[in-house]
Amino acid sequence: METMYLTHPLCKLHEMGSWHPESPERLDAIADQLLVSGLAPFLLEQQAPAATREAILRVHSKAHLEGLQARSPTEGYSAIDPDTLMNPYTYEAALHAAGAGVAAVDAVMQGQAVNAFCSVRPPGHHARPDVAMGFCFLNNIAIAAQHAIHAYGVQRLAIIDFDVHHGNGTEEMFAGDERVLMCSFFQHPFFPHSGAESTAANMVNVPVPAYTGGAAIRELVQDIWLPRLEAHAPELILVSAGFDAHREDDMGQMALVEADYSWMTEQIMQMADRHAQGRIVSMLEGGYNLSALARSVVAHLRALTKL
Repeated sequence: METMYLTHPLCKLHEMGSWHPESPERLDAIADQLLVSGLAPFLLEQQAPAATREAILRVHSKAHLEGLQARSPTEGYSAIDPDTLMNPYTYEAALHAAGAGVAAVDAVMQGQAVNAFCSVRPPGHHARPDVAMGFCFLNNIAIAAQHAIHAYGVQRLAIIDFDVHHGNGTEEMFAGDERVLMCSFFQHPFFPHSGAESTAANMVNVPVPAYTGGAAIRELVQDIWLPRLEAHAPELILVSAGFDAHREDDMGQMALVEADYSWMTEQIMQMADRHAQGRIVSMLEGGYNLSALARSVVAHLRALTKL
């Protein structure tokens, strides 16, 4: 069985202006590096379907979904906030980004692939039940998680979030839900200025200061994440894979390198092998230095494919 790679052409048509770091070129950089690295032929590529209304409404309100559709412009941009804008393709792109996670869950749960990576945008982990923010419109990882719970009866699920920013939307959707264990680290204090005060027992948030490097991250993963994951024994692991904690990415001020992402992925895979029949669905979140992003995704995928 292979690693499935899901994407969709519409994910490159969504854009928020030439000045914006969350750009279509992110997906081009990843695709180019996969070819250069020689990994592309080993991936089972699939076009992501659009998420259904039913799947989306498990985590978002009807008003939120219909509001996004109503604000979709026929030309130019519609601003949700100064950093989060819609163009004429954004709404459909967001549906396919969310649909990638749903299809990836189907693939790993039905044995069509052992794991999957969704190279999609817009990202999702900042999207709250009723609010689009932080470049995010629909919460892709949360939609995938609820699909796993409702379609396959998954009772113990883990969400790993290693983006430089706290996944506030994902936390809001699952805080207090004992079926879901969320493990994350994030730079603090930093956008979206949340996570450090979490009191929900199923939220394993580890705020770290600027300039934190790989050695400290590996220590916290071993000492804090892994024991909690082992105790939870997840039947499926979902990953909000943000690569903006890389030392070359000026969106944040952390200092990870490709080897750190590879190491974290290997730890996640070992956990999945013990408890989840290897089942992992990883979804792209941040990562804005194009070279660092592409190299880090390749490191992540090399680990997932065991190549």
